[in-house]
Amino acid sequence: MADTLKESPLRTVQVEALVVMKIIKASAGAFPTTATGSLVGMDVNGTLQITNSFPFPTVDVPATDGHQDSASNLAAAAPRAKANTAYQNEMIKFLREVNVDANNVGWYTSTNMGNFINLNTIENQFFYQKEMNERTVALVHDVSRSSQGSLSFRAFRLSPSFMAAYKESKFTTEALQKSGLRYQDILIELPLTIHNSHLLTSLLHQLPSEAPKEELAFPPTLAALQTDPNTPQPPLYPNFDSLDLSIDPFLEKTCDLLLESIENHHTELNNHQYYQRSLGREQAKITAWQQKRKAENAARVAAKQTPLPEDEWQRLFKLPQEPSRLEVLLNSRQVEQYARQVDGFTASVSAKMFAVKSNLLPGE
Repeated sequence: MADTLKESPLRTVQVEALVVMKIIKASAGAFPTTATGSLVGMDVNGTLQITNSFPFPTVDVPATDGHQDSASNLAAAAPRAKANTAYQNEMIKFLREVNVDANNVGWYTSTNMGNFINLNTIENQFFYQKEMNERTVALVHDVSRSSQGSLSFRAFRLSPSFMAAYKESKFTTEALQKSGLRYQDILIELPLTIHNSHLLTSLLHQLPSEAPKEELAFPPTLAALQTDPNTPQPPLYPNFDSLDLSIDPFLEKTCDLLLESIENHHTELNNHQYYQRSLGREQAKITAWQQKRKAENAARVAAKQTPLPEDEWQRLFKLPQEPSRLEVLLNSRQVEQYARQVDGFTASVSAKMFAVKSNLLPGE
């Protein structure tokens, strides 16, 4: 049974509404610092059911400009800290005592503007998939996107090919060409659904209005029913919000972050080009030294002297070490994430701009 469960891949993630509310509360309370926590639940026929969660303890750091980044880094690295691992095991033991699902199924993190593809996220998820439980997920909650009225929850896992490459820690150009690993192969996103119990669903249906205390008067005609002010408006009912031409501030900030990621990508490319130039210079020096040593040995052989060793270049010259290409892969994946966000937000804005194009361009 255990072998069959391990062989069946994870297909979907089901999150209880209580877990969603807990994560939203913890993320909003810690904003702008990253909030992290543990997820518990069970795996049922390829569906990972997340039934409970609890946050990791926060680290108190002086609120100064110099310590803001350190506090955020400590919070982002909390899931794999030794102290939090012991805290997580203790909490799971207490949950087991009160008959609550006590199987660790992953961890959650909060993010801002979709900026979550970094080394901390990769190391945390690698730690969980390798040490804790192979069938674990990382649940990402975007606080800024949710504040705009669109709840943002996404579930990710590391791909098997990236797990193998990260375990060997070989992200050189030769290793990437041999394995065929691309930035699209780093994370696997799983479909996510939010589950409510039948009791909670019945409660939600009763929330919009109170039950009438007197008998309702039925409308005499169909026209009277259509003019009832209490009748909800259809989704495409005309409203003035559709005529607003202002660009979404979330879109503007995402574009700024996209440009910043592209600049970081360009910096990494410059570092790799510098390595290639340094390697070329050292190889040219080695080639010149080997030719000179061969000429010297030829002269020594002609003079019936013992030739000098030709492998001394390994001691005299030191080739530069190739920088890891992992940062380039992560940065490329983050650029793709920002590009998808921009593509999702420009649909409505572009339609409005084309509608008023004649009024915006002079001479038309």
